[in-house]
Amino acid sequence: MHDDDLLTPREAARLLRVSVPTLAWWARIGALKPALHTPGGHRRYRRADVLAFRESADREDPERGRREQDAVRLYEQGWSIRQVADRFDCGYGTMRRILMRRTTLRGPNDRHRPY
Repeated sequence: MHDDDLLTPREAARLLRVSVPTLAWWARIGALKPALHTPGGHRRYRRADVLAFRESADREDPERGRREQDAVRLYEQGWSIRQVADRFDCGYGTMRRILMRRTTLRGPNDRHRPY
């Protein structure tokens, strides 16, 4: 195994679009096991394992893509991140990350509001 094939938890989390604590939790429950632990006890993940995990998660929840598109549509119609998050019953931070992946977020001085 080449070092290029191994990812740090931060790199793996970025590819999966989750937080490092979420990745650590998945490791603890066995959902995505690290390929190895360094002598210092740090986890390393195989790039191929991380990409396969991401693909399987996308296939298992095709509805997620539709929900995310609906969230973007509402945001682009002028809803605030908080309003969209409340509509989909999720946290502000989670919704912000979803929207950041799919659209350009408005700045604090943009006053676009729904009619």
